[in-house]
Amino acid sequence: MPEPVAASPASPGQVLREVFGYGAFRGPQQEIVEHVVAGGSALVLMPTGGGKSLCYQIPALCRAGTAVVISPLIALMQDQVEGLRQAGVRAAALHSGCSPEETANTWRLLRAGQLDLVYLSPERLLAGDTLERLAALPLALFAIDEAHCVSQWGHDFRPEYLQLSVLAQRFPAVPRLALTATADPRTRDEILARLQLEQGRVFLASFDRPNIRYLLRDKDDVRRQLLELLADHRGASGIVYARSRNRVDGFCRDLQAAGYDAVAYHAGLDGAVRSAALERFRRDSGVVVVATIAFGMGIDKPDVRFVAHVDLPKSLEAYYQETGRAGRDGLPALAWMVHGGGDVPQLRRFIDDSDAEQQQKRVEHGKLDALIGFTEASGCRRQVLLSHFGETLPEPCGNCDLCLEPDTAVDATESVRKALSAVYRTGSRFGAAHLVDVLLGADTARIRELGHQQLGVYGIGKELDRGQWRSLFRQLVAQGLLQADSERYGALGFGEDGRLKPLLRGETQLLLRLPPAKRERRRQPGVSPAPAAAVLNPDEAPVLQALKDWRREQARQQGVPPYVVFHDRTLVEVVARRPRSLEQLAGIGGVGQAKLDRYGAALLASLDAALLHQGTQTPAS
Repeated sequence: MPEPVAASPASPGQVLREVFGYGAFRGPQQEIVEHVVAGGSALVLMPTGGGKSLCYQIPALCRAGTAVVISPLIALMQDQVEGLRQAGVRAAALHSGCSPEETANTWRLLRAGQLDLVYLSPERLLAGDTLERLAALPLALFAIDEAHCVSQWGHDFRPEYLQLSVLAQRFPAVPRLALTATADPRTRDEILARLQLEQGRVFLASFDRPNIRYLLRDKDDVRRQLLELLADHRGASGIVYARSRNRVDGFCRDLQAAGYDAVAYHAGLDGAVRSAALERFRRDSGVVVVATIAFGMGIDKPDVRFVAHVDLPKSLEAYYQETGRAGRDGLPALAWMVHGGGDVPQLRRFIDDSDAEQQQKRVEHGKLDALIGFTEASGCRRQVLLSHFGETLPEPCGNCDLCLEPDTAVDATESVRKALSAVYRTGSRFGAAHLVDVLLGADTARIRELGHQQLGVYGIGKELDRGQWRSLFRQLVAQGLLQADSERYGALGFGEDGRLKPLLRGETQLLLRLPPAKRERRRQPGVSPAPAAAVLNPDEAPVLQALKDWRREQARQQGVPPYVVFHDRTLVEVVARRPRSLEQLAGIGGVGQAKLDRYGAALLASLDAALLHQGTQTPAS
């Protein structure tokens, strides 16, 4: 690839158009960029795929000096640097994967003022004499990406981030920009305090990702359910999250046996194996990664069409972060999850058995309760999710399972009264599993030992099966009618909700969504999202595929992932608008001047050839 040439247009709008190929800013981007260009510091909260990177990349090209970007993962640095170089921006990274020669060359370019941006990990920034060497350079700004890692209450805490307060002390005149896609109000306050950004502005974009469809299913036969999901997404890139290494390995084998291009990723694998899995996912289309939460932070791949959870994540923040890796290109994507009663006790044990302080454990239990509330929601899931981050969605989204599927809520008042009576009659000392046994009249050693077969509630709940009773108890917890005592292994007791007495007296009713009885369960229908090509006419899909094949060859020749050449969204727009000249091609989103010069003629030729093959257009003159 030719060495990028310095290009610093005068205004942020020019940089946006001429370097990155976009005609207009999105959301608060323009206000953020202008604030930083003027020398201001800020905290930026913007969803994954919302354009956070442009909030520091454009100021880096408008301000004098080099921008220093603090990033937690080598893979993210590589994606960002490759993408910037494709756009003609002078960028480099300093990390443990760089050879001594590459490192020396990067420092030479920095001293010569020939880099617009340099990426470092927090560990590299704080090691040796890096800070002293940076202090000798003209610096445009500091950008701290994945800033939620600074929060000890967050889900991705990294101790090195706590030391980044040194930037405010050592470089008080250099703007600092902290960016994250995932932070509840408590985490935001901690970021501001830890990074000494109290005097900076806070920019809060909407957390909504309307292109992502949220589908939740009750756990039944998880292997079958996952294979049915993937049957609707064969050939698409996706991520499957599982709780443990053993489950990751097992599901990966299942997918491979079913003919999917699947790779495993977890901390128990050799480092070279993990690196190879990551590279395949970044560079190839249609690869499915089955992973623990060790995978994904900072992954910049825009064309992930689905993220599946076969086990509950540990918090709603983690769920939002993980599902946010789908559909970064803005095209339709799916967040799919199965959940069941067995997930929650295990997650509570993980919290209780950890070495964390009691205050931290209480916070983690609160986060788990919020996640349970999301899984057992009776209304729009997106409204529940956004509410957790302090945002109100006025109307149901129309793009989650509870909005799209027929209303399955039933009058469960009588069953609820039985469940509450079982809690009372057993002394509020037992978890849902034992209570369900009592209600179903199970003949277990534990029930005989406790004498619970003599209770009036024993065997009175046979109108529901075990799965339905578990769902009912989860929903009662989610609605605050019952509370799980984490110090007594999830024992259920009564909440403070004022609805309890009217329910027990039969004065009010309660509608709940219960899963089908086990004997009636079948594949749940529909509501899978449209693939990227579905925004085109069916006869245009082969044209899009031809452009993807051309893009893959360009990427192979340069040793970069296809999406750093062009995003799927750009190719879809090319097929839809059919540009006939370089001037028309320049009006497509994502086609900046450098990419126009490098690829324009070849892309138009590939489009002409594909259209001729389809018999829908004559070649351009």
